[in-house]
Order: sequence, then structure tokens, then C-alpha cells
Amino acid sequence: MTFKRFRRILLLFIVMCLAIYGGLCARVLYEGRLQTPKSADAIIVLGAAAYHKKPSPVFEERIRHAVNLYQQGKAKKIIFTGGTPKTGFLTEAEVGAKWALSHGVKQQDILLEPNSRNTFDNLKNSAEIAKREKLHSFIVVSDPYHIARAKLMAQDLGLTVQMSPTPTSRFNTAALPVKLKFFFSEVHYYAVYSVLRLPQVW
Repeated sequence: MTFKRFRRILLLFIVMCLAIYGGLCARVLYEGRLQTPKSADAIIVLGAAAYHKKPSPVFEERIRHAVNLYQQGKAKKIIFTGGTPKTGFLTEAEVGAKWALSHGVKQQDILLEPNSRNTFDNLKNSAEIAKREKLHSFIVVSDPYHIARAKLMAQDLGLTVQMSPTPTSRFNTAALPVKLKFFFSEVHYYAVYSVLRLPQVW
């Protein structure tokens, strides 16, 4: 193989990689666009960091959005998900439920999934709760850049879902370097899950 031919093949390979990566970026942006969901049986709130009894700013906006959807009559149940990294602390699910109760959600309309530590298990364990409670359709709430990966995982689990990104995500107002870091991290995670289906990592 001549150097000239090798250079052409290398250039073609680079162009193909950039095109694929560009497509992944576009997919993450497209799935994270704001949209109005139709009614469903339940809202699933994907977990995020909580500080014992208080949700992190990112998690609080997910909870707020879910409560707004509930109050609009989009669903009659909310499933809060997420465990805790530290024994003795409230789980993310419990923190979410506590916030929702203080903002008018009825106790009987709240379901807890307090054991998961990643997005896939958030959804997998929620599916088990849904089966027990005879719930069949869902609105999944998370941050815009997280939506694409969460949607793919939900589909792999056989869930009937609509995705509803948080319109007030704290990442929307974050400094550009923070926003870009989160975006490209999610593109990476989405790509890896799409190819390898490794849910336990994230």
C-alpha cells in the first residue's frame, strides 16, 4: 500500500468517525428537546444526588418538574427512584418523596424505588414496581442531555415511555465549561451503552 493510499483511507476513517460522533451528539440534543407529554399511568423520576434530607439542585429540578406534571393531571402516580451511597442517610427516592409531599402530592400517589444506584436500575426496579401496581405507561423525567440514554434503556426493558426533560434544569444555567462537560459525558455514555449495553456502570 502506498503512503498516498494509506492517507486517503485514514482520512476516510476519520471523516466516518466524526460523522458518527456528530450523529450521536445530534441524537442527544434531539431527544432532550422540550415536549409536552400525553397522560400516562405514572411518572418515573430518575434519581440524582441528595444530601441526606435535601435534594441536590439537579435532583430538585427533576422532582419539581414531576410534581408539576402530576398537578397538571398527566399521571396519578409518581415513582421516585434512587438509593443512598451512605448507610443511615435517606435514599434519593425518600428525599424526592419528602419534597413532593411538602408540595401537595398525596402520600397514596407516591411509590418508592430506594435501591438503585444507576439509571438502568432506576428503570428496571421501577418496572418491577409498575408490574405489581398494574401500571403500564410512563413519563420519564430527567435532565435534557440524560434523556437519550434513559429512553434507550427504557425501551430495552420493554417499558412504554414518553420522555419529559426538565425545562428548568440547573445545567441550563451552568457555566459553559460545566455544560459542555456534562453534554459530552452523556454523549460518551450514550455511545457506550448503545454499542456494549453496559448498564451497571452508570
